[in-house]
Amino acid sequence: MELNIDIQSRAEASLPWPGARRRGDQYGMRCVFMRAGTSRGAFLREEDLPKDPALREKLILAIYGSPDFRQIDGLGGATSLTSKVAIIGPPSRPDADVDYTFGQVRVNEARVDFRGNCGNISAGIGPFAIEEGFVDAVEGITKVRIHLTNSRALLVAEVPVLKGGVCQVVGDAVVAGVPGSGAPIILDWADVGGTLGRGLLPTGRPRETIETAIGTVEVSIVDAGNVTAFVRPSVFGLTGAQLPAHRMDASLLERIEAVRGAVAERLEMVDSAANADAVTPTIPKLYIVDPPVDYHDSNGRLVHAEAMDLLGRGMSMGTPHQAYAGTAAVCTGAAAGIPGTLVNEIARADCVQGGRLRIGHPTGILEMDAKVEFDGKAFRLVRSAVMRTARRIMDGTVYVSSRHFD
Repeated sequence: MELNIDIQSRAEASLPWPGARRRGDQYGMRCVFMRAGTSRGAFLREEDLPKDPALREKLILAIYGSPDFRQIDGLGGATSLTSKVAIIGPPSRPDADVDYTFGQVRVNEARVDFRGNCGNISAGIGPFAIEEGFVDAVEGITKVRIHLTNSRALLVAEVPVLKGGVCQVVGDAVVAGVPGSGAPIILDWADVGGTLGRGLLPTGRPRETIETAIGTVEVSIVDAGNVTAFVRPSVFGLTGAQLPAHRMDASLLERIEAVRGAVAERLEMVDSAANADAVTPTIPKLYIVDPPVDYHDSNGRLVHAEAMDLLGRGMSMGTPHQAYAGTAAVCTGAAAGIPGTLVNEIARADCVQGGRLRIGHPTGILEMDAKVEFDGKAFRLVRSAVMRTARRIMDGTVYVSSRHFD
């Protein structure tokens, strides 16, 4: 018996991390692969990952096949929307059911960015937590309190659950950018106002003019879900309906990043705007907003101006977002309720008093509920509900080559 224990101990000691499983010259670990909102990624248990941050990043990159523009040797889908990772573990605060750490995996770089949140991937945390035993299932609706470790905020998900404790997938809820329909998952983001710790208006102003490499630009910087800068599309010689279908040449991308970098410098996230892509590529987010207008979505369907309250387009890791980020929707809803912001000025008047906001984006319409109140000193987000759907695609063991850990 002592000999067997000694052999096992030596075998475990030879593994690159304690949770690894050896298969020949590969290492494996538990993995659930999910589509959540308009994003997709691996959902991993905290306990299965290396404790060392550098080793953990190396493992995640290997799982996704980065860096490689096709991510052909991993699970990545060669876009920012399909290169996201969720790490779930026991709660580190008493008012939460689980901890959730979001990571944005770079496609062409050996890097995982753990700054900021992802509203779409967040939709999968509740179902994962229920089906993996972190939370007791309640038939009908199960509420899951999710600690967003990236921003130290609390997100509450209302997840439909079938008899037997399995989460419902089939339903009538439609998310623009996702084929078909699914069971609705309601995400309440009311606690995510002020992720930088400076309130909804981190610079204290609803609108301001900043100096950028392309000249002076009027922006509204709002912090809810993720800190986001809103600008008019005319800054880049565009209209609100052009992105992402508009041809994105290198010069246009550089001008857009120049403005985003200037916002990062304004927020003191970087010393120089030129360093923003290297230091903080995911936040601040940059979104353009414009009044409603008819346009054709990415599937060629006509979207009527009457169906929306404003047009919105954004960037994701240096390229046009193919849909609309969930956290950006939260931030857009908050901005719509704050007088003086560009979003408040542009959106239809009947939606900015608190209520439903309809955002026209590249794949259709995103609807969300938001309400902002002023307490005499500062604006406060009291409601921000976004409906998403999610689905478990596969579960099992994901393998990476041992060459990554030699």
